[in-house]
Amino acid sequence: MQNGQFLYQHVIEVINDMVSQQILEPGDKLPSLRKLAQQLSVSIPTVKQAYYYLEGQGRIYSKEKSGYFLSEVEQTTLPRRCKLATTPTEVNKQSLIEQVYEGIHGQHEAKFGIANPVTAMSDEAVLAKMMRSVLKQAGDQMLQYGAMDGLLKLKQQIAQRYLRMGLSVSIDDIVITNGAQEALAIALQCVTQPGDVVAIESPGYFGIIELIENLGLRALEIPVCPDDGLWLEDLAHALTQHEVKACICSTSINNPIGSVMPEHRQQSLLSMLVDNNVTLIEDDVYGDLHFTKHRAKPIQYYAQPRQVITCDSFSKTAAPSYRIGWMLAPGYAQRARRFKRALSCSSSLINQWVLADYLTSGAYDRHLKKLRLRLQENKQKMLCCIRRYFPENTRISDPQGGCVVWIELDKSVDGGELFNLAIAQGISLTPGQLFSATERFQHCIRLSFGLPWQDKHEVGLKRLGEIVSTIIKMSESK
Repeated sequence: MQNGQFLYQHVIEVINDMVSQQILEPGDKLPSLRKLAQQLSVSIPTVKQAYYYLEGQGRIYSKEKSGYFLSEVEQTTLPRRCKLATTPTEVNKQSLIEQVYEGIHGQHEAKFGIANPVTAMSDEAVLAKMMRSVLKQAGDQMLQYGAMDGLLKLKQQIAQRYLRMGLSVSIDDIVITNGAQEALAIALQCVTQPGDVVAIESPGYFGIIELIENLGLRALEIPVCPDDGLWLEDLAHALTQHEVKACICSTSINNPIGSVMPEHRQQSLLSMLVDNNVTLIEDDVYGDLHFTKHRAKPIQYYAQPRQVITCDSFSKTAAPSYRIGWMLAPGYAQRARRFKRALSCSSSLINQWVLADYLTSGAYDRHLKKLRLRLQENKQKMLCCIRRYFPENTRISDPQGGCVVWIELDKSVDGGELFNLAIAQGISLTPGQLFSATERFQHCIRLSFGLPWQDKHEVGLKRLGEIVSTIIKMSESK
């Protein structure tokens, strides 16, 4: 690091200075990787990382065997705003979700269909060492059920993390669950009855859509802004037209758009829902994987009891297979415990113990810093490849965290058809239809950069871009 910054960020600042001083003008060739590395006394990979970042932003572009050049104009390719749904809908997506699950979990060269950011840089050696230590300490406790609402020392560590964000919470309001999915299911059951209307993000996480279907609820889709989260104007209009019992959204790192809601909009959202007696269920699983300078505060920070239920997990940041999540449910904790007891009795004691020690040691925070940096690097590589290999009219999200990119393709491209063609070529992706309770986003896809990036992934993206181009050409020739 140099002056508290990562070295590649220093390279970016040097390029920015060259542009602002008009040393570099649109169309000019940038210094070669080797030359700039020598001038700045950094490594060639460091300069390459900076160039990847700038190329992912559309500020520079590369020519084969010629180098990098300053773009004429910055590209504005964010996905378009979808329309507000006029009526709530009953959900019927489970069959499609099952088909896609089966497809994306096969053996593929380029696994862009699974959002598992930990694989980009896992901490498995440290966790394995801690697991061995816990097994020695646990003795016959390893054969026992844990406390129904969670291991106390893990709940204490979670409470301390919230305190570092300025949010003082009661241990009694935390309920440990089997991943965030169980937390979301319990939260919905705490505040709704079958037939009730739930406002959801559009596009939004398909696991929530499947939960709504299984619980017999109706979904009301609220469009998401690529930058700022839910369109509050659309939500306000929907609340005047329909009796909504709950609203599920991610104000920090939406999946699949990757947007972050600013603090003033978080407060406006909460005020709007409180005025309409609507409980907010906050899905915060990607909050720790931010690319911004500071982590966004959970909206729970601004709430009073019975206004917000926050759901989170270690699945996206530490160990997916441990299946340890939690709820922060002021005013609903007692009811949540009853549902937890009925659903699964308790969560894995050993896995909770390992994670508690992991957090206590400081290893988790050290891992998060490295993981965020790796994911940000992967994001820029993926955006760079999409800009290079996909048709010009492709629209791409610019996620501010997490591990996925949302892509809006030409209207002639069907995401389901593209899914099948890509699977046949050893490339997995997630079709956009999964992220809507209705039939929206037919021409959209989601790609994950949460993986250990290799040359084969660029090859996969190039091939995927070729498939998309072929579909468009065939449509135009009809």
